[in-house]
Amino acid sequence: MHGCQPPGFEGELLPKLIIQIPCYNEAETLAIALSDLPRTVTGFDSVEWLIIDDGSTDETVRIAEENGVDHVVRHTSNRGLAAAFMTGIEACLARGADVIVNTDADNQYHAADLPALTLPILQERADMVVGARPISEIEHFSPVKKLLQKLGSWVVRVSSGTEVQDAPSGFRAISRNAAQRVIVFNNYTYTLETIIQAGRKNMRVVSVPVRVNGDLRPSRLVKSIPSYLKRSIFTIVRIFVIYQPARFFGIAAALLFGLGFLIGLRFLYFYLTGTGTGHIQSVILAGALMSMGFQCLLVAFLADVIAANRKLLEDIRYTQRATQGENGSFATARSSKKAEIGT
Repeated sequence: MHGCQPPGFEGELLPKLIIQIPCYNEAETLAIALSDLPRTVTGFDSVEWLIIDDGSTDETVRIAEENGVDHVVRHTSNRGLAAAFMTGIEACLARGADVIVNTDADNQYHAADLPALTLPILQERADMVVGARPISEIEHFSPVKKLLQKLGSWVVRVSSGTEVQDAPSGFRAISRNAAQRVIVFNNYTYTLETIIQAGRKNMRVVSVPVRVNGDLRPSRLVKSIPSYLKRSIFTIVRIFVIYQPARFFGIAAALLFGLGFLIGLRFLYFYLTGTGTGHIQSVILAGALMSMGFQCLLVAFLADVIAANRKLLEDIRYTQRATQGENGSFATARSSKKAEIGT
């Protein structure tokens, strides 16, 4: 197995790093991806591998076991990438991970760059680290896909208040504390939502440049550009509604009420100049738009209350998970010496 050393690391050791890989029918590529993963990384006492079998119908699990995977977590049916990611996070936390690295089974990411992902967390400069691919240099990405990747990353930066350069990247590291606070609502993918959620929760999110390997198979998330565009837009809008509902519905209310008000002023102008006859439709439209705007404003207030309640529930959930982790048999602690891990 390979060893990886982050340059210039000096500090306390963390007992455990777990590398998780969501898998769905990855028998053809998984062995290649696993052969490049490290078994030692400076800053950690142990490095373990965990795969999430998302209802595979091929030999994915057998290949994983034959190539030395430490843990296999299985879904009885295919539930999608986002669900597999969250299942992996829960499994890694239960197994005492201090840092979790997520990567893909198609060997897209250069495993030698894995220490670069964990270093900011080891240095306590970040809670989440996202690997930034050289999008412009990836040959198998079409010009349209490159443009959409950059546009999507820009939208996520604006929505999250972070400086993430490659939001769709699945090559990322997350601290135990941050993992305990993450929850994914979207069924399509976890990549955008986790960054926006981290930013809204004031976690420290940073990007580090990473390299990529040759393309082994077509992307399963990007089956077609129109489909990818539609799903990405829906995902971003949905996340925006979840995490900034007052702003979302407030903007809608302002636009509707403002448009209705302007149309009303137009009718008033014609009426005062004696040419209001025939413009009664403007009054009806203005009234309808302003009424819709007022209703959106009420929705904004209600959504803000619901969002506050959701935040309280997330805080309670985080406290419970953290307490269970501290009291559980898999809990770990920082130590300059090798820690004793409960089993």
